[in-house]
Amino acid sequence: MGVRQDPPGVASEAQVRIVPHGRQFTCGRERDVLAAALAAGLNLPHSCKAGHCGSCRARLLSGRIRYPDGRRPLGLAESEEREGWVLLCQARPLDDLVVEARPISSVADVEIKSLPCRIAALERLSPDVVRVMLRLPAVEPLEFHAGQYLDVLLEDGRRRSFSIASPPHEPSLIELHVRQVPGGGFTSRLFRDLQVGSLLRIEGPLGQFVYREGAGPVLLVAGGTGFAPMKSILRHVLEKGIEREIHLYWGARTADDLYEEALVLEWARRHPFLRFRAVLSHAAGAEAPHRSLGWVHETALAEHPDLGRFEVYAAGPPEMIEAIRASFPAQGLPADRLYFDSFDFAPDALSGTTGG
Repeated sequence: MGVRQDPPGVASEAQVRIVPHGRQFTCGRERDVLAAALAAGLNLPHSCKAGHCGSCRARLLSGRIRYPDGRRPLGLAESEEREGWVLLCQARPLDDLVVEARPISSVADVEIKSLPCRIAALERLSPDVVRVMLRLPAVEPLEFHAGQYLDVLLEDGRRRSFSIASPPHEPSLIELHVRQVPGGGFTSRLFRDLQVGSLLRIEGPLGQFVYREGAGPVLLVAGGTGFAPMKSILRHVLEKGIEREIHLYWGARTADDLYEEALVLEWARRHPFLRFRAVLSHAAGAEAPHRSLGWVHETALAEHPDLGRFEVYAAGPPEMIEAIRASFPAQGLPADRLYFDSFDFAPDALSGTTGG
């Protein structure tokens, strides 16, 4: 058991068994175990899919795996590797595996599908963010939970992941917020070539970052296009008439990056239980009453020194997520009430990354 380099004569496919669930699926030698599990309809814990956040950590009970560059991923400590832990988003099987991991029960009732769709609308929200509206077949809408994401399937098996910004009660018209990524083949095509009417194929819903119904106060912390899943959550709550204390913190570089700020301010005006704070890391535009200067997670902590009664949902870059995971429990947040989605912006890849 453990991590090895490729020996000669390794089979092209391996059987992977997940315990204690008992599910078994096939994983190609050049495919990561997480991607194969998702393709088989098994929604295992994960977030960034790039080996940084550690959400997909699982214990390898038998078999051998390798990592793409032959080294331990950043999201796995050396001591964890010695104890038999692996990151499924990076692990490729060298032979049959038995892995201890728990599927996410809260999303088990939603079927992962591969569906065709057409671009119904394109709208530039900021210099580097575009709203993409996807029209799904009327006979087969996409059922999902607020906060989940989908994959756009590209040529040669590549894919890009984007959080769903629309609410679950609109399953036939899906909203995405797409940021142009340097070196990203899909995002470059979207900003340059793709038009209304272009045909795409998607797979989803994916991810365990989902809104949980409840009565207590909620803290939403978004970084950049991490606002997309928060918009899905907010629209679900507001349009379903759920009155629950919600504090939204949206972090960005400058005011220009708060691409739907006016919409959020209108929501806050109409719904007194929703409070909004924009936090800018650069001074341009920070003088507005609802804006402040600094880091979004630090501002949220300063304004809520006791998090014991909150649920926290966080979506944004890995650095923000790691800071929240390190600092929020120290101010009373129970570990089981922190839900996060780590966005790792990267060029299109075989495994994909959540790009907002």
